[in-house]
Amino acid sequence: MELKRILLVEDSLNDIELILTSLAENNLGNEVVVVRDGEEALDYIYRRGVFRLRREGNPVVVMLDLKLPKVDGFEVLGRLKSDPNLRVIPVVVLTSSREERDLARCYELGTNAYVVKPIDFHEFVDVIKNLGLFWAIINEPPPGSMPSPRNERSV
Repeated sequence: MELKRILLVEDSLNDIELILTSLAENNLGNEVVVVRDGEEALDYIYRRGVFRLRREGNPVVVMLDLKLPKVDGFEVLGRLKSDPNLRVIPVVVLTSSREERDLARCYELGTNAYVVKPIDFHEFVDVIKNLGLFWAIINEPPPGSMPSPRNERSV
């Protein structure tokens, strides 16, 4: 069975480590592709630049920080949700921002969920475990999120 791919768009090394550890502690063997800015996220999604040869298929979910270098999370979210071929990809905004205007803007742009990163370590781990379980195991992915069988298997 092909594992579902998760795209993590995060610029904080500490948050990346916490998220990956949290997912691994829950025994989620999903491939997690990590990109560090919005430009890389778009390159990955559109299979261009260093990602032009990546396997086919879209991620089962995009975990997206808002405050990113080069292209911010709002722009990434807006581009994904305005593209008829990509709008079905679930996007979970995973941010430190509790600002109402950020929350409202994300939902206006079409986010599927808005999650504020908890400050407490244990709460953070629990939130990520639950997100991973829901989006990678429980939720049925949109069409096109799984690579075709002829491509290599995720590890």
